Amino acid sequence: MSAISEASTSSIPPAATQERKRLSLDWLGVMPFFLFAVMFLVLPTIYLVAGAFQDAQGNLTFANLVNLFQPSIIDAYVISIKISLTSALLGAFIGFSIAAAITLGGLPSWIRAPMMTFSGVASNFAGVPLAYAFLFTLGRTGLVTYLLVNVFGFNLYAHGFNLLSFWGLTITYLYFQIPLMVLIITPALDGLKREWKEAALILGATGPQYWRMVAFPILWPALLGTILLLFANSFGAIATAYALTGSSLSIVPIVLYAQIRGDVLQDPQLGYALAFGMIVITGISNGIYIWMRARSERWLK
Repeated sequence: MSAISEASTSSIPPAATQERKRLSLDWLGVMPFFLFAVMFLVLPTIYLVAGAFQDAQGNLTFANLVNLFQPSIIDAYVISIKISLTSALLGAFIGFSIAAAITLGGLPSWIRAPMMTFSGVASNFAGVPLAYAFLFTLGRTGLVTYLLVNVFGFNLYAHGFNLLSFWGLTITYLYFQIPLMVLIITPALDGLKREWKEAALILGATGPQYWRMVAFPILWPALLGTILLLFANSFGAIATAYALTGSSLSIVPIVLYAQIRGDVLQDPQLGYALAFGMIVITGISNGIYIWMRARSERWLK
């Protein structure tokens, strides 16, 4: 037996043994990512989902999910979906226009680098600083509001605009939605092969026909997937909305915060159910985004 084991051990090539050790050590490089994902994503999600199906005593119940159908909570979901969808569609349209201009348009090539750098920074600029920036800019005493009144004689608030409203929050969300769209859709636009346009033009197609019959069908999965990602991105935002509007606009993240940390409406179990509903909506959006993105990448390779 010892001879057989020695023979089998000696039959393993040294290179294979070194390769196995190297691969095992390579996993150490990604361990911080997995630990971070488990601690700050997987475990909190499991905790929220479990809390949605428990009462205050820890017993199994479906009452929390039934309470989601209260008129006030349904209205909060409707408002959140409207704001998220509006900001996603506007951000996708404006961001796509900017990305197309810097990749396929006639703009100087040096504009692309600073635009992408700014997009990378602005797409992550959110929360309380963003809310205060818009209050100082478009608030009742903000800089832009002051200039419009004193230089152009136009009062935004006299014509119905209010930063602490549906459109005010939507415009604020556009600050990080547009750059995120630029970052995501630019590689897809770079993937459009020049030969496709040349072939279409040689066959007699016009520019609009090329976009309608060739480019957009190829880009459609990426566009739709990115819109869904923008929707999920704004649907879960709370810091910006809470710092900007407080409780004047009842969107789901603010209602959830009131249930978890509030003094009057405190009901943690209902808050867990609200979070579970948000997880389902954003999970579906992100899942469809990943699927559509994979379809788009097959065409653009």
